[in-house]
Amino acid sequence: MRDRVPDLSIARVLISNDDGIDAPGIKALQRALKKIAGEVWVVAPQTEQSAAGHSLTLRRPLRIHKISKHKFCVTGTPTDSVMLAVHEVMKDSPPDLVVSGINRGGNLGEDVTYSGTVAAAMEGTLLNLPSVAFSLVTPDEAKAHWETAEAYVEKVLTRISGLTLPRGVLLNVNIPDCPIDQVTGIEITRQGRRKIGCELLKGHDPKGQPYFWIGAQRDEDKTLKGTDLEAVSRNAVSITPLSLDLTHRPMMKTLKEVF
Repeated sequence: MRDRVPDLSIARVLISNDDGIDAPGIKALQRALKKIAGEVWVVAPQTEQSAAGHSLTLRRPLRIHKISKHKFCVTGTPTDSVMLAVHEVMKDSPPDLVVSGINRGGNLGEDVTYSGTVAAAMEGTLLNLPSVAFSLVTPDEAKAHWETAEAYVEKVLTRISGLTLPRGVLLNVNIPDCPIDQVTGIEITRQGRRKIGCELLKGHDPKGQPYFWIGAQRDEDKTLKGTDLEAVSRNAVSITPLSLDLTHRPMMKTLKEVF
């Protein structure tokens, strides 16, 4: 079954991300998977594509550059990378599993709608492949605990081996940025509330023309129990199942009564 997480020891795993082919997170992900997976392929954006969301390049050609036997970069977005990986790079040997990350920074709450990391897993899901996104919740410029992230990539993927994901569902995993012995466990959570863009900076360029810069500050609530934000704030690893079906069914009933 294409939606069943495979036996990792014999699985062909596709890795992608949104931080770019040279990011430390994708290297950490590759190290972790090489310990547990049968075959690891990397197809990722050539440059950083953070906050690209589930964007697809339609108005310019894309190029694939081969770096080594199983490693390629794409001049496009995370979505482009996964699509080209499945339909071109690996077309003769399609992947059994798509794993995205490890993103430097959390993808919590509404971050998932902006995240290129989550979008890569979304694209894998749309291609009927079991897909998982991993993020390390680390502050900007902090020294990240990649060894913690690597260890929990192994733990999570090993635990879900053989699990069948419902059609249109992916897993979003956020790992706290702390030493391994300070992680409090793994918790299944719902999406919390976290909105980026609360700070809008305005300035003027050398020609006197105004510009605007969207800041990284977020309006968030870390107190809501059962959410990804609350779990990670306690140094727990958060696993949130995300559905690509955004339909709000109770509202459908209300609208049918109106119309």
